[in-house]
Amino acid sequence: MLGPGHPVRRVLDIGSGPGVMTGVFAETFPHAEAVAVDGTPALLARALARAERLGLTGGRVTVRHARLPEDLAALAGESGPGPADLIWSSKAVHHIGDQQGALDALAGLLRPGGLLAVAEGGLPMRYLPRDIGLGRPGLQARLDAAQEERFQAMRAGLPDSVRVREDWPAMLGRAGLTGVGSFTSLLDLPAPLPGPGRAFLHSQLTRLREAMTGQLDAEDLATLDVLTDPEAAEGILRRPDVFLLSAVTVFTGTRPAR
Repeated sequence: MLGPGHPVRRVLDIGSGPGVMTGVFAETFPHAEAVAVDGTPALLARALARAERLGLTGGRVTVRHARLPEDLAALAGESGPGPADLIWSSKAVHHIGDQQGALDALAGLLRPGGLLAVAEGGLPMRYLPRDIGLGRPGLQARLDAAQEERFQAMRAGLPDSVRVREDWPAMLGRAGLTGVGSFTSLLDLPAPLPGPGRAFLHSQLTRLREAMTGQLDAEDLATLDVLTDPEAAEGILRRPDVFLLSAVTVFTGTRPAR
């Protein structure tokens, strides 16, 4: 981890999306420049708007349009923001064909003594009992299996896709980082879940329903139709047994000091 004597002057949020974590880092390290890095200009615009709403002005939050992995090396060059003391990347590396190559590139963007933190893995999200009184029990297990198939197809279809044993600590070590470790953050919101959590799950299930037409049988699809119906008493927005349990694992490593 970053030692107490290591100042944080620049944070890179790689694959930042709308810049939620970029803002968190800017607030956590008030003397650092927090840079949102993403390949979608619309999301970078949202990151800047979010920073302004939070009062993070005066260049404390900046954005950088970059395609991953093509533009990673340029981030440390003369036209880029420069090397970082902390690099954060959440659920972005697995969208790059050569995951080890991406970690190598990210490690190369660190200043000596800098920290790379990569959020990958964890546990599948849980939000319903095994038997919900609709359709066959075990719907979430079947959704997990279908999503794993989709994930594997996504990985196989990426440009320059390379199969690698996803031992993230070992991968960080091969990238030249030391002091490799991990920690897991648990989100545990018991039933009955409040409204914002239900709205989040409703959007997730709606996207799943649209994506799973060819992967689930008619009974499971009908169950999803009920769960996503905003007016149904047994839908995700109304039923009393809805909870939210999620675990995200973050793997870290430090670039050796010279």
